[in-house]
Amino acid sequence: MTAHPVADFAIIGGGIAGVSAAAHLAPHGSVILLESERSLAFHTTGRSAAMFVANYGADGSRPLCLASRAFLDDPPEDSADGPLLSDRGLLWVSDEARFDRLREIANNGEALDAGSVLVDRDEVLRLVPKMRPERVAGGLYEPNALDIDVAALHQAFVRIARKSGAELRVSSPVTGLARAGRGWRVSTPEGDVHCTAVINASGAWGDLVAGLAGIEPVGLQPMRRTAFMVPGDRSYEGWPFVVDVDQLFYFRPDGAQVLCSLAEETPSPPLDPRPDMADIALAIERINEATTLDIRSVNSQWTGLRTFAPDREMVIGEEPTASGFYWLVGQGGTGIQTAPAYGALAASQVLGSGLPPDLSGIDPAVTSPARFR
Repeated sequence: MTAHPVADFAIIGGGIAGVSAAAHLAPHGSVILLESERSLAFHTTGRSAAMFVANYGADGSRPLCLASRAFLDDPPEDSADGPLLSDRGLLWVSDEARFDRLREIANNGEALDAGSVLVDRDEVLRLVPKMRPERVAGGLYEPNALDIDVAALHQAFVRIARKSGAELRVSSPVTGLARAGRGWRVSTPEGDVHCTAVINASGAWGDLVAGLAGIEPVGLQPMRRTAFMVPGDRSYEGWPFVVDVDQLFYFRPDGAQVLCSLAEETPSPPLDPRPDMADIALAIERINEATTLDIRSVNSQWTGLRTFAPDREMVIGEEPTASGFYWLVGQGGTGIQTAPAYGALAASQVLGSGLPPDLSGIDPAVTSPARFR
């Protein structure tokens, strides 16, 4: 290794955003990706129970989700060993008092032609027999919602990036960012990397990374969310992903277990979070009130950070006050299902190549960091 390696593009962060950017940029120039942890996808990406749900997320993320479907259905040759998507379905459930909220979500799905279907109590009970009849008035069924193999998707981007010569480094925290001529000097414990463009894909640490370069924050807020596994039954396997209409809890079958969550959003600093047992207890209480699952024990638990900008839209594009510095952060709860499209969007902006045809319905202004300046 030379003392001062040179690259066209330095990407900071090895989660789904960073490797998607690497996969889209590597065919067009040299890429060095820098991940501070000992493995890629250590934080949010590695702890995500992601689904492809078109009828979910902020307005700007929904077209990115739709534009990602082609890649998820048919990833490039040799990038994945099997399908990235599998059938699941999603069921929003509601009692009578909150049914108007269910209709609102249904209207959003209709606008997207997402295939959302309002169903009555009997259909909810057919889909998920363990729901308590007295606690549910009906539901909104999303038959086109699909499970995403998160690890396989992340690895697909890694393979594509490496095939084009990208260098992916772990245990390489960025300790400094400074102008160097027309480009940037990125400092790490192993030495400096000189590059033309920096792509900040550091998730919850996005504002801190920008601060290393003297760039004002955009106001990113990491939010804790805990998930846990409880004993289940193979007979549950055909159930959809079940979500309370106000996201007070969710659960879905996972082999002989059931994955559960309080679906909480608790503000947190950027760190490696640990589960709060009070959140798990409250989730169990709510799920047991809504179902006859009778959860009494927990097999495993983990916590991740979902990071949002103040308006909950993603932040993608060049920093107006620092040419050559690009943001790719704030994916919130939709960062997996939109990764193919936002990687392509970010690459088109870094390269100055204009939007590719499959992103023709995307408005880059919605996610541009310029909205904060």
